[in-house]
Amino acid sequence: MTFLAQILDLAAMPSGEIPASARSMARFSLFDWLVCGRAGVSEPLAVILRDYVGAEGGLPAASVFGGTKAPARAAALVNGATSHALDYDDTHFGHVGHPSVAIYPAALAVGEEVGASAADVADAFLIGAEASVRIGMVLGAGHYNRGFHQTATAGAFGATVAAGRLYGLTRDQIRVAIGLCATRASGLKSQFGTMGKPYNAGIAASNGIECAGLARAGFTSADDGLMGAQGFVLTHADAPQPSPPVGTFLFEDVKYKLHACCHGTHAIIEALSALKRAHNLTPGRVASIHLRTGTRWLSVCDIKAPRTGLEIKFSYNWLAGMVLAGISTASDRAYTDTLAQDDLLADFAAKITVEGDAALTDMQVVGEVQLKDGGKLPFAYDLAARLPDAVLENRLRAKATGLIGADGEQIWAMIVALDSLGARDLGKALR
Repeated sequence: MTFLAQILDLAAMPSGEIPASARSMARFSLFDWLVCGRAGVSEPLAVILRDYVGAEGGLPAASVFGGTKAPARAAALVNGATSHALDYDDTHFGHVGHPSVAIYPAALAVGEEVGASAADVADAFLIGAEASVRIGMVLGAGHYNRGFHQTATAGAFGATVAAGRLYGLTRDQIRVAIGLCATRASGLKSQFGTMGKPYNAGIAASNGIECAGLARAGFTSADDGLMGAQGFVLTHADAPQPSPPVGTFLFEDVKYKLHACCHGTHAIIEALSALKRAHNLTPGRVASIHLRTGTRWLSVCDIKAPRTGLEIKFSYNWLAGMVLAGISTASDRAYTDTLAQDDLLADFAAKITVEGDAALTDMQVVGEVQLKDGGKLPFAYDLAARLPDAVLENRLRAKATGLIGADGEQIWAMIVALDSLGARDLGKALR
């Protein structure tokens, strides 16, 4: 079976065949995505994009975070960028991307447009997210290391599959839509630390709706835009990797952020937080810290001297100081431009060395704290272990309360009642 055929089979999977465990994770992601989007509505880029699409006008088909309604494609653009504005959304390390912010905006916008059920929106997201994970994994580390932002590239294919499923496209129409996406998907890591990074999520969602919509209208495209000659994978990957057979849902390995910064930094935050609790560790007791992390993160999270609050989110050195100084990494309000000029954090950052270790996964860190009194505190942390659903629910609800207050519990109530709601009911949570 070709890889394209595998993706087409996945896109056509009957809802009754979707594993309950995967569906559970998709609904956690829906909750987390809605919360992150609501929390991001006041961010400057969100305001700019709402004003931008509002000035264009068009059919008010889908809800916009913090706004009213807009055409589905425009709503997806705003909602993808807005929900990624705080960089506080879920991550799948298998393809190094953020599934929800690229795919849920497309699924919900189309769901509202066609009057789908909320459960169908969640299932379409799950199928699209699974496609994006598999495409991201086939693209492999070389794609990411070249400088492509897989939230935007692989994510656009996932958004296309999700939108096509909700539009009711035939197998051949979805093939066409994927072919169109192959010439549309884009997004670069050079945008990290700027408004361009969350914009990448918005264009993925918007591209997905556009490609599915054009296929629905009768467009044609390359026979195999993924693996065909000069297709997306062969032009954007160094050495394509194999994809496991459809059946097991790789999406289930998705991880949720409990710190408002790049997910590549969360393992060190958890490790140092544990040392702080166990040993009353403070910056004044530390002589040096040596950190080993997955090699790919060195080009993402190793900003030595951040200039802005956004850049702090990608700085191992600054975040380590924040943890030991007792500055919240969970609150997005902590990441200010003023904090980037903090002399004490700058002095502490000079004590930290970061080294890439090819033997570590993207979710692991190991290292050692050298104390001024001569003592040594080794540490290690691995984000891979899946939390029990009850624990995950409690932590996500606590995160939601911290971000948007009592509205978080209202959104959770919608998730609990999802099977009785329509997409347009979900849309009200954005407005």
